[in-house]
Amino acid sequence: MRKQFRIFISGFIVFYLGLTYFFPLFLWTLPVVGPLLAIAFYDYFQSKHTVRRNFPLLGHFRYLFESIRPEINQYFVESNTDGMPFNRELRSLAYQRAKGDVDTLPFGTQRDVYQEGYEWVNHSLHPVSVDPKNLRVTIGGPDCLQPYSASLFNISAMSFGALSKNAILALSSGARQGNFYHNTGEGSVSPYHLQGGGDLVYQIGTGYFGCRDESGNFSAEKFKEVVKNPQIKMIEIKLSQGAKPGHGGILPAKKLSLEIASIRGVPMGKDVLSPPGHRAFKNAKELCYFIRELRNLSSGKPIGFKLCLGIESEFTELCLAMIETHITPDFITVDGAEGGTGAAPLEFSNSVGTPLREGLTFVRNALVGYGLKDKIKIIASGKVITAFDVLRNLALGADLCNSARGMMLALGCIQALRCNTNKCPVGIATQDSELSDGLNVPDKAQRVSHFHFETMHSIAEMMGAMGIDSTLKMTPRLIQRRTATGIKNYEEIYNFVKFNIFINSKENSQHNRAS
Repeated sequence: MRKQFRIFISGFIVFYLGLTYFFPLFLWTLPVVGPLLAIAFYDYFQSKHTVRRNFPLLGHFRYLFESIRPEINQYFVESNTDGMPFNRELRSLAYQRAKGDVDTLPFGTQRDVYQEGYEWVNHSLHPVSVDPKNLRVTIGGPDCLQPYSASLFNISAMSFGALSKNAILALSSGARQGNFYHNTGEGSVSPYHLQGGGDLVYQIGTGYFGCRDESGNFSAEKFKEVVKNPQIKMIEIKLSQGAKPGHGGILPAKKLSLEIASIRGVPMGKDVLSPPGHRAFKNAKELCYFIRELRNLSSGKPIGFKLCLGIESEFTELCLAMIETHITPDFITVDGAEGGTGAAPLEFSNSVGTPLREGLTFVRNALVGYGLKDKIKIIASGKVITAFDVLRNLALGADLCNSARGMMLALGCIQALRCNTNKCPVGIATQDSELSDGLNVPDKAQRVSHFHFETMHSIAEMMGAMGIDSTLKMTPRLIQRRTATGIKNYEEIYNFVKFNIFINSKENSQHNRAS
């Protein structure tokens, strides 16, 4: 688009000069044409607004339409995890925090507090001061030799391929500035992840991109070569993703460049479809042994896995395998079915997988009930944007959170829903250099860092208002919800089991039947 703009503007100027030379009457149009050209040139060279940079002059209509009706696209009005519309309110919050603007609102509460499903936390008469710099979590179980101190709020898995090189650069650079991690997604570690300088979580999907042999199987040698990089702090095995669990990753052929194909080790010309399941292991015990293998190959870095909870008895089986093999992951990422993606079949996005709250609660109960939770940290992901989202997940059993949607909004995502077409107008979810070059990396990196900084400060302020100075004190009783039968807290709504209750007890069989 930027190349076409240069050609169009050059041609238009030549045409206009010729027109006024032969027909001087057209000079009267200069007061109109001149300012429009000036605006177009300014849009083209400014770096704050990618839409205007990629679509000079035309990009202004986007802001006009949004001012008239923010939710002009029906898909913008989607349900957030607290039952409220995910629309202008949350987008504005992310944009304002990313830009470092004031994110306070006039006229009080913006929601119907008497609506069923409304949630909140109660404040204390004895508030405390909480330093957001102290809100970090150490990840690493008894067999981990290189434990990692993680922020409470991090960048969820988004691959180079799904996102442009400039988007990856901005995310990794923002993570470095803000001292939080960036999950690579299953597309492997790209030069842009490394160039950004941020801490990385290397995600291994079913395609084993970055560590696969010529047949597409896991290669221990290639894995060892990748993870020796000190920027890679943890390794995550992707079992399933919330937006399309049991399906495998999708990278449309139109987004596959020679560079991406080389990084992933795949041929050009067709969609890159990850298999639904792993070939390196076939059952729960083999997964445990694979975790041990990766831990040894990485010289003791934290190893975990990501899943959207599916058949509950299979997770119970996995817990029993951990007990039997004495091999536990250092972390488990629980992805909710409401999580986002750039490409997925509609039925999988809408009708497969367990939502985050129920999935998170079950995983927490299973690990606590089988006496495993003290060895394993839980990471929650799935429409996590606000400080309240983070605190709610902590109350349900998470230790920290990942965010993709919030970080995308911080980058400047306008939810154009063109992720799978390679035509993202803001240069984020595209491999079209004419669009991605419009994304200014230093500016967007700073916005990502700002968004993280402001959200962490909000988390600390909310905790302080509640009178708690540690995330370990974030219990289910602190989250209130208005239900059809009155106000209840999470402890009354969800069943939370006690430590070790499933070991050699009747509760074990009851838990299995419930699964």
